[in-house]
Amino acid sequence: MTVHHTRELHPNISVPDPHQDTFSKTTLGFWMYLMTDCLIFVTLFCAYAVLHTSTFGGPSSKDLYSLPMAFTETIVLLLSSATCGLGVLAAVKNHKKSAMLWLSVAFICGASFVSMELAEFSGLVAEGNSWTRSAFLTSFFALVGTHGLHVSIGLFWLLVIIGQLFFKGITKETFRRLVVFSMFWHFLDLVWIFIFTFVYLMGVI
Repeated sequence: MTVHHTRELHPNISVPDPHQDTFSKTTLGFWMYLMTDCLIFVTLFCAYAVLHTSTFGGPSSKDLYSLPMAFTETIVLLLSSATCGLGVLAAVKNHKKSAMLWLSVAFICGASFVSMELAEFSGLVAEGNSWTRSAFLTSFFALVGTHGLHVSIGLFWLLVIIGQLFFKGITKETFRRLVVFSMFWHFLDLVWIFIFTFVYLMGVI
């Protein structure tokens, strides 16, 4: 005769939500990705710190950087990060239209940032100051361009998030994806603050 042992849960003990467990694992995994991405930017910052004086007779940072333009880019990206946060808060309250509105504003601000960055790059190249002219310009284009590439990927990701909210509404899955995206977006905002401070501000001063 086989005895089957069963374990009964105490009524005061709640069973873990599998969705919450998935959410925690996803968040932890994405934090690990952000740390590896952070190492990439640290490497690029170190390369710029070493090479920013290697102009080989070409223009230096004081000759090329436009502090008002960089400051405008910073304000625009900060607005994008803030409106993204407001979109997440609206999603927490299950306000679908408000969330989509704030995320749309975040997209517009992010797209404006990328447009200004591309205009800066094209202006430098048109003046003959491309990434091939000196080690300083190579490190500059590599650092700022890598950040711009991340923002561009984030804009595509944001469009997907907005589309999912429109068609599926605010569910556990769409909210989880929105939170993960917001982590990525705020990370890029933090990286840009370092770029503005150590590349543009200190380069002009």
